[in-house]
Amino acid sequence: MDRDTVEPQVERIPGERAKRWVDYHHEFAAPSTYVYEFVWDAQADAIGPFCTDVDGNVLMDFTSHVAAAPLGYNNPAVRDRLDAFDLVDPLKIAGQDFYVSGGGPPEDPDFPGPTQLMDRLIAMTDHYDMDRVFLSNSGAEAVENAIKICYASGGHRAVTFDGAFHGRTLGALSLNRSKAVHRTGYPEVPGVVSVPYPASDEAYETRWRTDGPGGNVLADKLDPDRGIIDPDELAFVILEPIQGEGGYRAAHPEFARDLEAIRDRYSVKIIADEIQSGLGRTGELWAVDHLDLTPDVITSAKGLRVGATVSRSDVFPERTGRLSSTWGAGDLIAAMQGVLTIDAIHEENLLENVRERGEQLRAVVEERDREAVVDVRGRGLMVAVEFDTKARREAVVEAAFERGLLTLGCGYKTLRLLPPLDVTEREIDLGARLLFEAIDDADDSR
Repeated sequence: MDRDTVEPQVERIPGERAKRWVDYHHEFAAPSTYVYEFVWDAQADAIGPFCTDVDGNVLMDFTSHVAAAPLGYNNPAVRDRLDAFDLVDPLKIAGQDFYVSGGGPPEDPDFPGPTQLMDRLIAMTDHYDMDRVFLSNSGAEAVENAIKICYASGGHRAVTFDGAFHGRTLGALSLNRSKAVHRTGYPEVPGVVSVPYPASDEAYETRWRTDGPGGNVLADKLDPDRGIIDPDELAFVILEPIQGEGGYRAAHPEFARDLEAIRDRYSVKIIADEIQSGLGRTGELWAVDHLDLTPDVITSAKGLRVGATVSRSDVFPERTGRLSSTWGAGDLIAAMQGVLTIDAIHEENLLENVRERGEQLRAVVEERDREAVVDVRGRGLMVAVEFDTKARREAVVEAAFERGLLTLGCGYKTLRLLPPLDVTEREIDLGARLLFEAIDDADDSR
């Protein structure tokens, strides 16, 4: 497969083999969220955003597995090092409480592992004075550990935001405010308060700012004289710098400055959930880097290949045994992939590519006049196209799939695009063309 020339080729999707795989899968799988019947053939040709399904269809993946494959398929920076690594058994050891070497000195090993991944993460967060990492299995675990260490520092209440999504374990689930189906019927951690998440100027002025003593809804709640929350009881505020499941809404810059003022006044800890938005996806290493806001904890996963809770020594509990996780920091291959991904972002100047290609993608979508498109937004290669109705969004996702372009929904009626961080100018134009064709097809079918 030649990345410079390949284009999607779809005969019938889903084909007979894909249907057989899907039917067999559901004989055993518990109910979950499935977007479409795309069955990737992991043994077939794939490169960059292009992959092959079990029926031989070539597709263009603008989902990057919901940002969990930040460099797309078979990126040489990762694949070549993996090919040189002699597989061993076990490939997983029992987590952060055990040690593993890939040969050579720890500062420059033959093959990097969990220790080197933590080293890279500290280098990526030193501008926030972060100096400690706890690795885990997933984004939800990274969030769980973030809220645990903040609770351990004091306080029993928390603030989350309307539209938030932080994971599906019970602690993280208690912070979700994106869809009722995520939380209905499950017990919740008590003491969680939700407030508006202003992304636009209008939302900032009408839903966040107030005439109260603090000037915004959260400061009003914390006001010592007129508020309803004792600041000493507040353990943390958690936010996504760009909401993912909530519709790819970027935090308003003044809203972020208000949070910084609250952090400074009351010594409230800020958790930046970077599970989807981090690791270069927005054109900076972390989406919070775009804001005048100082996080006390950063959570990462997806593109990192493992979960990570990053913070300062004074935030992490000193007592051993307060945190522990089997497998998380002991997955040799996943940790190596994480290190190689970070190295590729730096060595190949991918942050600049993310900024340029993100601007290209938004510009080419914005310049095409489509009545059904009500908004185009995002940062870097975290791009959203909002439609006039949910039904139209669903029709566009399906029509794009039939043309070989993989996309995903988010929010209520929004489609999200997450090309790989090294996506090319040609690939952006090709993906946009397929998207426009899908929009036209959805219009004609209504």
